Amino acid sequence: MTVTSQRVVTTRSARANAHIGRHAQTIAIAVVLVVLLIFFAFSADRFATTGNLLNLLRQIAPTLVVATAMTFVISTSGIDLSVGSTVALSGSLLAIVLQHGWNPTLALVAILALGALIGFVNGWFSSYQNIPPFIVTLAMLSIMRGTALRATEGYSTPIDGDLWIVQIGQGRIAGVPVPAILAVVVALVGWLVLTRTPFGRYVIGLGSNGESLRRTGVNTRKVGLTVYVLTGLAAAVAGVLIATRLSSGSSNAGSGFELEVITAVVLGGTSLFGGRASMLGTILGALTLGVIANGLVLLHVSPFYVQIVQGGILLLAIFANSKVWAKFGAIRK
Repeated sequence: MTVTSQRVVTTRSARANAHIGRHAQTIAIAVVLVVLLIFFAFSADRFATTGNLLNLLRQIAPTLVVATAMTFVISTSGIDLSVGSTVALSGSLLAIVLQHGWNPTLALVAILALGALIGFVNGWFSSYQNIPPFIVTLAMLSIMRGTALRATEGYSTPIDGDLWIVQIGQGRIAGVPVPAILAVVVALVGWLVLTRTPFGRYVIGLGSNGESLRRTGVNTRKVGLTVYVLTGLAAAVAGVLIATRLSSGSSNAGSGFELEVITAVVLGGTSLFGGRASMLGTILGALTLGVIANGLVLLHVSPFYVQIVQGGILLLAIFANSKVWAKFGAIRK
């Protein structure tokens, strides 16, 4: 082999290693997902059936929708703990206004606008008033949950099954659940925005070095505000999906939802410290959590263990995020 050929091989090998290094955690979660699919397919009789897999996609749709938006927030080194409460408030108010005779289209627009407004409040306090996002969104978590409880008096509010809006949660197109289709579209748009637009680069830049980004003339506060508006809007969409799927709005909906969403994002390789994100990883993370929950239920494991497993996965994901993959990245450099 000539010297030139050796250099070409070495260069290609270095590029391959660098590529693998950049996507190591995404590759790892993909492998875990495949292993879980194989395990449950052989251990749970109904897991690999078409009906169950479609049901699985419908169940994880709200998580994937919000996780897509949460990827942007966490990429800026922020956090939004209020998404679960926003889900509950959105679904509850949707059911209430429909029961009062509102036009379904008007009700849908109003609920989505409410979600965006909640996100705006979170973003304004976090980005323009420099209050830590953890504190802001924790306060909003309490406010929104309390508002939902007050509005419903703690009871579930039914939604008329004859209204067209119910098809958002229960309908199918070519046999595929509408929530699953909507979630895939949202995730695809999120991936395109994050990887193919200036806004996506600004989001990553804000998380890695916000001051440098600001000195280039980018309005970093506006970028920070926007990602929270997107998350609030996504949480409202999730609330609509859950309420219309169940044909009722409940103030107890979305309990622990923020844990599931954050776990999906971090598990997929997005850094809690900002500056690194993987939308594909987020999708795989949401699928992994959905497969675990679905598989455990089919194996007749108590559903109470699902939260225990999710908490353990989150802890392991944070450990890998801050230790294992950080060291891997240092080696690549």
